[in-house]
Amino acid sequence: MERYFTTEQISLAGRSFSQAEKMAGRYFRIGPAEWREPRYDVKTLAFLEKHEVREGAFAHLCKYQFRNESEGTDGGFHFYRICLQDGRILDAVERAHSFIRLAPLLLYIAVHELVHVIRFERGEGNFDAPDEEKLGEEEKVHRITRNLLKPATDPDLNLVLDCFSNRYRIGDLVQ
Repeated sequence: MERYFTTEQISLAGRSFSQAEKMAGRYFRIGPAEWREPRYDVKTLAFLEKHEVREGAFAHLCKYQFRNESEGTDGGFHFYRICLQDGRILDAVERAHSFIRLAPLLLYIAVHELVHVIRFERGEGNFDAPDEEKLGEEEKVHRITRNLLKPATDPDLNLVLDCFSNRYRIGDLVQ
Protein backbone atom coordinates (compact mmCIF):
# COMPACT_ATOMS: atom_id res chain seq x y z
CA MET A 1 0.00 0.00 0.00
CA GLU A 2 1.36 3.42 -0.99
CA ARG A 3 2.11 5.86 1.82
CA TYR A 4 1.67 9.58 1.32
CA PHE A 5 2.79 12.66 3.21
CA THR A 6 0.26 14.33 5.45
CA THR A 7 -0.63 18.00 4.97
CA GLU A 8 1.87 18.90 7.70
CA GLN A 9 4.62 16.83 6.07
CA ILE A 10 3.95 18.46 2.68
CA SER A 11 4.24 21.86 4.37
CA LEU A 12 7.53 20.75 5.97
CA ALA A 13 8.81 19.65 2.55
CA GLY A 14 7.91 23.07 1.14
CA ARG A 15 9.80 24.83 3.93
CA SER A 16 12.76 22.48 3.39
CA PHE A 17 12.96 23.41 -0.29
CA SER A 18 12.67 27.10 0.53
CA GLN A 19 15.54 26.80 3.01
CA ALA A 20 17.55 24.66 0.57
CA GLU A 21 17.09 27.25 -2.17
CA LYS A 22 18.55 29.96 0.08
CA MET A 23 21.46 27.76 1.13
CA ALA A 24 22.24 26.63 -2.42
CA GLY A 25 21.87 30.21 -3.61
CA ARG A 26 24.55 31.36 -1.16
CA TYR A 27 26.82 28.43 -1.99
CA PHE A 28 26.55 28.87 -5.76
CA ARG A 29 26.17 32.67 -5.58
CA ILE A 30 22.71 32.70 -7.12
CA GLY A 31 20.54 35.72 -6.38
CA PRO A 32 16.82 35.41 -5.62
CA ALA A 33 15.91 36.76 -9.08
CA GLU A 34 18.05 34.09 -10.74
CA TRP A 35 16.00 31.31 -9.13
CA ARG A 36 13.29 32.08 -11.64
CA GLU A 37 15.64 30.96 -14.40
CA PRO A 38 16.28 27.33 -13.41
CA ARG A 39 12.71 26.18 -13.73
CA TYR A 40 11.76 23.43 -11.34
CA ASP A 41 8.86 22.28 -9.26
CA VAL A 42 8.43 19.77 -6.46
CA LYS A 43 5.68 17.16 -6.30
CA THR A 44 4.87 14.57 -3.69
CA LEU A 45 3.77 11.03 -4.47
CA ALA A 46 0.05 11.84 -4.58
CA PHE A 47 0.65 14.18 -7.52
CA LEU A 48 3.15 12.16 -9.55
CA GLU A 49 2.62 10.51 -12.90
CA LYS A 50 3.39 6.80 -13.08
CA HIS A 51 6.77 7.35 -14.80
CA GLU A 52 7.80 9.78 -12.03
CA VAL A 53 7.62 7.11 -9.33
CA ARG A 54 10.96 5.45 -8.63
CA GLU A 55 11.44 2.54 -6.26
CA GLY A 56 14.49 2.67 -4.02
CA ALA A 57 14.97 6.45 -4.15
CA PHE A 58 14.03 9.30 -1.86
CA ALA A 59 13.49 11.55 -4.87
CA HIS A 60 13.56 11.28 -8.63
CA LEU A 61 14.48 14.15 -10.95
CA CYS A 62 12.64 14.40 -14.27
CA LYS A 63 13.38 16.83 -17.09
CA TYR A 64 10.63 18.06 -19.40
CA GLN A 65 10.99 19.94 -22.67
CA PHE A 66 8.28 22.25 -23.98
CA ARG A 67 8.28 23.63 -27.48
CA ASN A 68 6.07 26.27 -28.96
CA GLU A 69 4.86 24.91 -32.29
CA SER A 70 5.15 28.34 -33.93
CA GLU A 71 8.78 28.76 -32.87
CA GLY A 72 10.00 25.46 -34.30
CA THR A 73 12.74 23.39 -32.66
CA ASP A 74 14.71 26.39 -31.34
CA GLY A 75 11.85 27.80 -29.27
CA GLY A 76 10.50 26.53 -26.01
CA PHE A 77 12.04 25.73 -22.67
CA HIS A 78 12.69 22.89 -20.28
CA PHE A 79 12.06 22.47 -16.59
CA TYR A 80 12.81 19.91 -13.90
CA ARG A 81 10.39 18.16 -11.63
CA ILE A 82 11.66 16.91 -8.28
CA CYS A 83 9.48 13.91 -7.50
CA LEU A 84 9.48 13.09 -3.81
CA GLN A 85 8.92 9.43 -2.98
CA ASP A 86 6.88 9.86 0.20
CA GLY A 87 6.76 6.21 1.24
CA ARG A 88 10.50 5.65 0.89
CA ILE A 89 11.25 8.78 2.94
CA LEU A 90 8.74 7.90 5.66
CA ASP A 91 10.02 4.31 5.80
CA ALA A 92 13.59 5.56 6.30
CA VAL A 93 12.53 7.72 9.23
CA GLU A 94 10.44 4.97 10.84
CA ARG A 95 12.89 2.12 10.29
CA ALA A 96 15.88 4.10 11.48
CA HIS A 97 14.51 3.68 15.00
CA SER A 98 14.04 7.41 15.52
CA PHE A 99 17.66 8.38 14.99
CA ILE A 100 16.86 9.97 11.61
CA ARG A 101 14.35 12.82 11.77
CA LEU A 102 12.09 13.86 8.89
CA ALA A 103 13.01 17.57 8.79
CA PRO A 104 16.80 17.15 8.35
CA LEU A 105 16.31 14.27 5.92
CA LEU A 106 13.98 16.44 3.80
CA LEU A 107 16.50 19.29 3.91
CA TYR A 108 19.26 16.94 2.74
CA ILE A 109 17.06 15.67 -0.10
CA ALA A 110 16.05 19.22 -1.09
CA VAL A 111 19.63 20.49 -1.19
CA HIS A 112 20.80 17.38 -3.05
CA GLU A 113 18.15 17.73 -5.77
CA LEU A 114 18.68 21.48 -6.14
CA VAL A 115 22.43 20.90 -6.56
CA HIS A 116 21.55 18.55 -9.44
CA VAL A 117 19.28 21.18 -11.02
CA ILE A 118 21.93 23.91 -10.71
CA ARG A 119 24.69 21.69 -12.12
CA PHE A 120 22.53 20.60 -15.06
CA GLU A 121 21.46 24.18 -15.77
CA ARG A 122 25.07 25.37 -15.73
CA GLY A 123 26.27 22.51 -17.92
CA GLU A 124 28.44 21.12 -15.12
CA GLY A 125 26.57 17.81 -15.24
CA ASN A 126 24.75 15.98 -18.01
CA PHE A 127 21.18 14.96 -17.25
CA ASP A 128 21.25 12.50 -20.17
CA ALA A 129 24.65 10.99 -19.36
CA PRO A 130 25.20 7.24 -19.64
CA ASP A 131 24.80 5.27 -16.41
CA GLU A 132 28.57 5.10 -15.75
CA GLU A 133 28.80 8.91 -15.79
CA LYS A 134 25.68 9.26 -13.66
CA LEU A 135 27.39 7.40 -10.80
CA GLY A 136 30.26 9.90 -10.87
CA GLU A 137 27.81 12.80 -11.00
CA GLU A 138 25.93 11.37 -8.04
CA GLU A 139 29.14 11.23 -5.97
CA LYS A 140 29.97 14.85 -6.90
CA VAL A 141 26.49 15.96 -5.89
CA HIS A 142 26.72 14.06 -2.57
CA ARG A 143 30.08 15.75 -1.86
CA ILE A 144 28.75 19.24 -2.74
CA THR A 145 25.60 18.62 -0.66
CA ARG A 146 27.68 17.62 2.37
CA ASN A 147 29.96 20.66 1.95
CA LEU A 148 26.97 22.96 1.56
CA LEU A 149 25.22 21.62 4.67
CA LYS A 150 28.29 21.08 6.87
CA PRO A 151 28.31 24.62 8.34
CA ALA A 152 24.90 23.92 9.88
CA THR A 153 25.38 22.91 13.50
CA ASP A 154 22.18 20.93 13.94
CA PRO A 155 22.88 17.52 15.53
CA ASP A 156 19.98 15.87 13.67
CA LEU A 157 21.29 17.18 10.34
CA ASN A 158 24.81 16.07 11.25
CA LEU A 159 23.46 12.56 11.79
CA VAL A 160 21.97 12.56 8.27
CA LEU A 161 25.27 13.89 6.87
CA ASP A 162 27.18 11.17 8.72
CA CYS A 163 24.95 8.53 7.17
CA PHE A 164 25.65 9.86 3.69
CA SER A 165 29.37 10.47 4.37
CA ASN A 166 30.16 6.89 5.03
CA ARG A 167 30.21 4.10 2.50
CA TYR A 168 26.61 3.27 3.33
CA ARG A 169 23.48 5.24 2.62
CA ILE A 170 20.46 5.79 4.84
CA GLY A 171 18.57 3.34 2.64
CA ASP A 172 21.12 0.67 3.49
CA LEU A 173 20.61 1.30 7.20
CA VAL A 174 16.87 0.90 7.14
CA GLN A 175 16.24 -2.11 4.94
